[in-house]
Amino acid sequence: MDALLEASDDGKRKWMYPWIRKGRYYKWRSWLSYAYLVLFFTGPFLRINGQPFLMLNVIDRQFVLLGQVFWPQDIFLFMLASLVFVVCVVLFTIAFGRIFCGWICPQTIFMEMVFRKLEIWIEGDATKRKKLDAGPWDKDKIRKKTLKHFLFLVLSFLIANTFLAYIIGSENLVKIITQPINMHWVGFFSIWVFTIVFYLVYSRVRELVCTVICPYGRLQGVLMDENTLVVAYNEVRGEPRGKLDRTEFSTKGDCVDCGLCVAVCPTGIDIRKGTQLECINCTACIDACDEVMDKIHKPRNLIGYYSETMIHTQQKPSFNNRMKGYSAVIAALMVVLSYFIFSRTDMDITVMRGAGMLYQEQPNGYISNIYNADITNKANTSRSIILRPEDPNIKLKYIQAPGIAGKGGEVKAVFFILIPANKIKALKTDVRIELISGNKIIQTVTTTFVGPLNN
Repeated sequence: MDALLEASDDGKRKWMYPWIRKGRYYKWRSWLSYAYLVLFFTGPFLRINGQPFLMLNVIDRQFVLLGQVFWPQDIFLFMLASLVFVVCVVLFTIAFGRIFCGWICPQTIFMEMVFRKLEIWIEGDATKRKKLDAGPWDKDKIRKKTLKHFLFLVLSFLIANTFLAYIIGSENLVKIITQPINMHWVGFFSIWVFTIVFYLVYSRVRELVCTVICPYGRLQGVLMDENTLVVAYNEVRGEPRGKLDRTEFSTKGDCVDCGLCVAVCPTGIDIRKGTQLECINCTACIDACDEVMDKIHKPRNLIGYYSETMIHTQQKPSFNNRMKGYSAVIAALMVVLSYFIFSRTDMDITVMRGAGMLYQEQPNGYISNIYNADITNKANTSRSIILRPEDPNIKLKYIQAPGIAGKGGEVKAVFFILIPANKIKALKTDVRIELISGNKIIQTVTTTFVGPLNN
């Protein structure tokens, strides 16, 4: 490519006016988008075991996923999740290209399924929108532009409030909305900053997010190869293109060079020139081409999901062994990550015997060791803590009691473990300590007790 698709010959921004063709893929994307939008706007208010469905509170360093609360102490899980995410992105892109961008990415969903539809409803189809932008600022243009940008601002405001709720929690958002502004001026300011950012993204920046700004879009060029499944034009079947020729000995391909695949593309590419960086795999060109093929009684999928290898070997699109292998690896990684996430406890305890300390002889025939305990509360509420030996013959005497651990906080405890001398049968004895909160045993840990060897 020797020129930017978004720039005209004189270097100015070239505005995109994509047509809409409501084929099978568009309908599937619409239903997926509706489900996503419902989940997005209700997500901050959904609760699982009293916790948010999803919250990424970087301010208080608190993250909640599917009702599970994560704190900075869970750095191991964060690193594992980051590794799994990177590997999944790489493998998914190698196998399936940029399908995420066209089907799941919030930028595409909001732009094409919300703001674009609203724009079409107010200003009309691509031809009318282009004519309106090129025309003078008469009453009709002022009315339509004012209405459109007002609704864009309202939508951006709703998105900004929801986005902020994912960061600070729905309870804090409700406080910002219902209480005086001077009590939450930082939150109020943040809402309007997010509103302006979202408004500019969907009213002005638009497809530049996908083609210029997004790092994933820039990365895909080095991850894809000739076996990657992408939205592609079957050049073997379509070339040489030209007007429809129904003669018996026609040498033309199935492409009638109608240009509709270019007209519907939200990033303005010509898919017939091969896989391009700007293609977000939105499948708009597939729906448009299938519509043309139906009219001229030709098989569908002149443009479809292909790899370069499939096109030149005339293979039909299929879920081949390569894709199955990558998908299996992704699934396995997600299972491992899910296991670590859902097997974690709300509290963690580490018990260490006093370094360099010998045992002590205590009255009434007891032998004691001194221990230090670090206790982490990963719950979203404060919790009282009690330590208790599992063996009723063993006593625990506090020097420093753990008391109450605040949410996401840590407390320390220093204590003696006392064992009757006649119960000690070895130089080292395993002792199990129970961590109790709310009359419930949260965790049991094992530590080593050192004592005299009784013969």
